[in-house]
Amino acid sequence: MSNIDYEQVPEIINEFLLYLGTVKNKSQNTIKEYYLDLRTFFRFLKVRRKLVDENTEFKDISIKDVDLALVKSVTITDIYEFMNYSITNRNNSAKTRARKASSLKTFFKYHTQKSLKLDDDPTKNLETPKIPKKLPKYLSLEESLELLNSVDGDHKERDYCILTLFLNCGLRLSELTALNLNSFKSERQLIVTGKGDKQRMVYLNDACVNAINEYKKVRPNDGVKDKEALFISKQYKRMSPKTVQAMVNKYLKKIGLDGAGYSVHKLRHTAATLMYQHGNVDIRVLQDILGHENLGTTEIYTHLSDKQMENAANANPLANVKPRKKAAAPDTPKGNTEN
Repeated sequence: MSNIDYEQVPEIINEFLLYLGTVKNKSQNTIKEYYLDLRTFFRFLKVRRKLVDENTEFKDISIKDVDLALVKSVTITDIYEFMNYSITNRNNSAKTRARKASSLKTFFKYHTQKSLKLDDDPTKNLETPKIPKKLPKYLSLEESLELLNSVDGDHKERDYCILTLFLNCGLRLSELTALNLNSFKSERQLIVTGKGDKQRMVYLNDACVNAINEYKKVRPNDGVKDKEALFISKQYKRMSPKTVQAMVNKYLKKIGLDGAGYSVHKLRHTAATLMYQHGNVDIRVLQDILGHENLGTTEIYTHLSDKQMENAANANPLANVKPRKKAAAPDTPKGNTEN
C-alpha cells in the first residue's frame, strides 16, 4: 500500500485496512483514504483528550499507540466535535466531511459486527453531512469534436487514440494508463480493470478501432521499457497518469477550455453524457459501461440539457391546446324576462 508507513499503524486499524483489501476488495487508493481519515480523527481525539503535548504539531502526532481501550472510549460527541473541527480548522467541504463520516462509520461497524471487539457502535446514529448536488461538467458534442480536431504533433496518433477512448468509452484515467497490448479480447472488445481490480468488458466502436489501429502502426517497439504497455511515453515508458493529464490539458488549453474546470475526468463525464443524451443509452447499460457499483452513482449523468427539456415540454400532447372561445350568449326575447 503506497505512502502508508505500517510501522506507525496501530494493530486495530491495520486489521481493518487488511479487511478492506482482502475481503471488500477495495483499491489501494481507497484504502489509503480510509487510513488518512482515521489518522486525522485519532490525532484529533488525542488532542481533545490531552494525550499529547500541547506544543506538538498536529501532523507530527503519532497514532501508533491507539489501542482497543481508546477506540472503546469514543463517543458520538467526540465524532460530532471532530466534524465541527473539520469545518472550523480544516475548512473541509461537505463532500470531504461526508467521506470522513463514512470512513468512521465503516471502521466502527467492522469492529462491532465483524471483529466483535466492540459492543456498541458510536456512529450508529451519526448523520452524514448532506452533499449539494451539482451537475457534472462536460464538453458539448461540438467541443468534443473540436478537441479531437486539435490533435497534432509528433505523437498525434497516440494522443488522438487516447482522447478517442476517453470520449467514447468513458474510461477512468487509471484504467487507461493500465491498458496493455493484451487487454484486447478481440478487435472490438477491451478488458478494463477498474476500481477494486474489478474487470469489465468495454465494446469499441469504429472510431476507437480505427484510432487504435492507426496508433499501433507507429507505437514504438525498440527500446520500450514496459513492452506490454499500450500507451508509450517519449521516454519509452508506460505513460503515467500525470503525463496523460498534461497531454489532455494541453489540448483543452488549445481549444480555450483551460482553467474552466475541465480535466481528464471531465472527459469521462462527457462520454457518459453524450451516450445518454444523444445515444438514448439506458441508465443500467450506462452503469455497466462505466463500471459503477451503484446505480445512484450513474444517475448524476442523467441530467437533461436545456434543449431536451424544451423538446420534452413541446412533446406533451397538450402542448398546442388552446382554450375554446365561449359562444356568444343568445338575445333574450322581449317580454320574457324573469322576475
